[in-house]
Amino acid sequence: MTKFLIKLFIKDKDNVQNVEVREKYGMLSSITGIVVNILLSIFKLIIGVFAKSMAIISDGLNNISDAGSSVVTMIGFKMSQKKVDADHPWGHGRMEYISAFIVDILIILVGFELLQSSIEKIINPELPNVNYITIILLVVAILVKLWLFLFYNKIAKTISSAAIKGNAYDSISDSVSTFAVLISTLIAKFVGVSIDGYVSLLVSAFILVTGFKAIKEIIDLLLGMKPDPEFVKEIEEFATKYETIQGIHDIMVHDYGPGRKIVSFHAEVPADSNICRAHDIIDQMEQDIYEKFGCITTIHMDPIVVDNEEINEMRRKTEKIVKSINEKFSIHDFRMTDGGERINLIFDLVIPTDEKIDVNEAVEKIQTELHNKNNKYHAVIKPEHSYI
Repeated sequence: MTKFLIKLFIKDKDNVQNVEVREKYGMLSSITGIVVNILLSIFKLIIGVFAKSMAIISDGLNNISDAGSSVVTMIGFKMSQKKVDADHPWGHGRMEYISAFIVDILIILVGFELLQSSIEKIINPELPNVNYITIILLVVAILVKLWLFLFYNKIAKTISSAAIKGNAYDSISDSVSTFAVLISTLIAKFVGVSIDGYVSLLVSAFILVTGFKAIKEIIDLLLGMKPDPEFVKEIEEFATKYETIQGIHDIMVHDYGPGRKIVSFHAEVPADSNICRAHDIIDQMEQDIYEKFGCITTIHMDPIVVDNEEINEMRRKTEKIVKSINEKFSIHDFRMTDGGERINLIFDLVIPTDEKIDVNEAVEKIQTELHNKNNKYHAVIKPEHSYI
């Protein structure tokens, strides 16, 4: 069914980097979610009222919130595709993240509302009036929600959408919630015991956990997360294939919404390179990265000495000392100036952001180790954290 809907409503479906194609995917997922959730909520509310089941009514209200979530996602998707303007030179892609944030807030509000209703039902229990039609419709609702999860999940992966991924999470949680309601209904039917309020409480707790988990993911995206390691690896492998490029470092990736990444890094070139030739290569690399990865890229050129064995040997010794202090440390931009009585070893020390250490203490330790090797060595170290 998912493939059929995509084929029916989205032309050029494989060109997911195209803004218009991506928007169509978003509209298809939102409209499908609105229609399916409204129909499910109507059925569940009718069943819940006649069966006098708070658990079923809670589940139906949850579906109404899901339909509202799809509306918010659709609006966010539409706004995120707006073209750049004078005030937003990087576009409006983060509107998709903001819409996902609003959806997650709605999920949490519904969870708290159902929590309150569940407690009231536990205090004043009532045996629901259940028949076989009720049971069959609940089974159908579970299957429909499972399909909707697969539908959302497929589209979310196809276009890398955090908002639609959130809807997928919500759908699978709804399937679990409705299954719990079904168990409650079966117990009421065949055992004659009402656990309706307790199941409704469980459903509300499950909704709250899902909502808080989803909102954390979106907040991380809005705050700025480290890039996908696989993406960084691809950039590194792609860049080092170019003539004269010895290596890259200080990679930064800024996410302005799906398909709107800004990348910058330093590219090392031999110090004796023809500067115009090296500049042309880096210019071409920036264009090629845009064509391959869809990223606007700024590359800083770092000249390094590659044919001086004394400097190369000193770099290797320095790296060995740094690694002996902490295996996760690395260095770059290594330079050596010999003033006769004093030899300066100048380099940047990269410290992983998750290392809980005293940076000044680490720098002093490296300086001491190098000075002990030769009292002429004086390390001039610039400590920095990796952004990947």
